[in-house]
Amino acid sequence: MGKTSHQAIDELTGFATDALVTLGKESLNYYGKGRDAVKFDENLVTEAELHLVNAFEKLLKSRFPDHGLFEKSALADDYSHDGKRYLWIFDPIDGVDNFQSGIPVWGISVALLENFWPVFGAFHMPATGDLFHARADGKAYRGNDPISIPSRNSVDDESILLTYSRFHQNYDSKFPGKIRDLGCTSAHICYVATGRADAALIANESYQDLAAARIIIEAAGGKICMLDGCTFFLNEYLDGRRIDDHLLVVAPDNFDSVRQCLTLQQE
Repeated sequence: MGKTSHQAIDELTGFATDALVTLGKESLNYYGKGRDAVKFDENLVTEAELHLVNAFEKLLKSRFPDHGLFEKSALADDYSHDGKRYLWIFDPIDGVDNFQSGIPVWGISVALLENFWPVFGAFHMPATGDLFHARADGKAYRGNDPISIPSRNSVDDESILLTYSRFHQNYDSKFPGKIRDLGCTSAHICYVATGRADAALIANESYQDLAAARIIIEAAGGKICMLDGCTFFLNEYLDGRRIDDHLLVVAPDNFDSVRQCLTLQQE
């Protein structure tokens, strides 16, 4: 990170959390209002996402007009010392199926980069009131309460693995505990960060999907790992490409215990 003062960081993170809470209230005007005649109301989701993106952009430009917005601004290719060094990544709805059908596990996220380095990430779940947030190299929080991953190096029949919807089509599992899909990747990652779940297996994500949750899980003592144990570098996907690899979100000490329970099926 650059030489941003603590006062400036306080201002930036305060803006981010205030914006999420404000937009969270607006998102509730659309929440659960999908048409009963269709399984997935794409029109409602599109309308809500466009409204929230435009609203966030207005808030950002009125407060920090020189800052960039991911997918709205050209990515800088060099370091800067002015406002252009900041890039905001806003994800209007994670968990769109839940959002349109009235299931409360969904949320809005925002992350901040300074000269390509993560500064801050937050994920807000308006239907439950949860706000997860963290500064890079700092502590992770749920509201005002610090959160961290408990120290574990094993799994048992009380362990919880959160997964994506096609998990059973892709893996043979010997995981001894409970396997659940709650329908929202950022919520899965934040629940691992709080210790509510032992690990999360995620797939078909993008930079925008993971930017905020990555900062939160790392501040809580966890990692997003490649399935072979190698380090996953999220910034390699700043160009907007989809992430083809399946990823495991877990405490580093517990990676082997979880990974050995999962076998990828041969195509």
